[in-house]
Amino acid sequence: MRDWMKREPVVIVAGRGAVLRDEKGKEYLDANASIWTNLHGHGHPVINAAIKRQLGKIAHSSALGLASEPASLLAEKLVRLADSPRRPKLRRVFFGDDGSTAMEAALKMAYEFARRTGRSRRPKFLSLQSAYHGDTVGAVSLGHIGLFHGAYHGLLFKTDSVMAPYCYRCPFNRARPERADARQYRQCQWECTDLVERKLRAQKRKGNPYAAFVFEPLIQGAAGMVPQPAGWLRRAADIARGHGALLIADEVMTGFGRTGPMFACQQERVAPDLMAVAKGMTGGYLPMGATLTSKAVFGAFLGEYDEFKTFFHGHSFTANQLGAAAALASLRLLESAACARARRRLREALGGALQTLWDLPNVGDIRQVGLMAGVELVRNWKTREPFALAERAGIRVCEAMAKRGVLTRPVGNVIVLIPPYCATPAQARRMVAALREGVDEVCV
Repeated sequence: MRDWMKREPVVIVAGRGAVLRDEKGKEYLDANASIWTNLHGHGHPVINAAIKRQLGKIAHSSALGLASEPASLLAEKLVRLADSPRRPKLRRVFFGDDGSTAMEAALKMAYEFARRTGRSRRPKFLSLQSAYHGDTVGAVSLGHIGLFHGAYHGLLFKTDSVMAPYCYRCPFNRARPERADARQYRQCQWECTDLVERKLRAQKRKGNPYAAFVFEPLIQGAAGMVPQPAGWLRRAADIARGHGALLIADEVMTGFGRTGPMFACQQERVAPDLMAVAKGMTGGYLPMGATLTSKAVFGAFLGEYDEFKTFFHGHSFTANQLGAAAALASLRLLESAACARARRRLREALGGALQTLWDLPNVGDIRQVGLMAGVELVRNWKTREPFALAERAGIRVCEAMAKRGVLTRPVGNVIVLIPPYCATPAQARRMVAALREGVDEVCV
């Protein structure tokens, strides 16, 4: 905080496409899509028009016991897009304010489902090491990043964690750090999924099986843009379901095309029982989240009035009409053939540009899943020795990038690049070039 207060912040006053402009007229590329939220660019005419049309009707009215046209249409659209060939299918939608509240709703639903179906009187949850699911108390309880969550230990309820795959730093498989393709997993014996099996089995023996297994599919963002090897998610999900645990997918970051398909779970044909979405849902325009769930979970909250089975949880701005209108417009754009082509071109351009960084001695690993990338900086690429966080290596590289007109934020020593889908291949290459120059400037 003192570092932040020592200098004048960049004050953003305008944006168009992938470009932001500050109060002094300087332009920057938005290289992290405004903290992973913006899909189609700033000031998109289709989303602007949709919001203006809705403003001409109503901006917001309560969804407590009421309904609205845009929110109803959005719920129907989300259910269709989340459809899976494997059961159970997601058929019910609960709207919230953001990703954290979407995860809170999922957590409460799973908790009550376990109690009401007789699975557990004291429901317990299993999530991944280095997990991040939001900053509200329930979401923090599911998280396991000491730097973010340790200060609030006394506020939290206990959840268990299990090793998450981190192939670059895998304790079982010493992959060569300069290799970024599937060859680095050649010697993998899936020890990390064996640990998931053991954890679930041990808890079941105690007579209190886990109510749910919670995961970020395909890639863990706040952990350092750490991808899961192909097949890990499907294996882990099958193990958890085999032990009777519900599957809670946190698609807040990975949803809406970031990893390739509409939702990351679809890439490995995993059908969760609950799924949280937010961030890109409105195209980065307005805060809105949603929790999707199955008919079975929904059914646990059905009853006569005097049974008081209702889901006692809600938000003042639930199902906000402006947010729903923006989301519907964003999803129409996302489903278009033009958007699919643009994402494919951008993914290829970003991946090609990133490969040029392998010769830098302080680049230990380059990780890309769809249109999300992380470049891990190290003191020595041969030993994978990290920089100490106090050295601020990631922060200093991002500051050097900002001087070159590219804005992003690091996750520790990992430089994150998540461009809006409207970014051109040339803009992607410029983002990577600024990163390279920033590393050259800082890591000497």
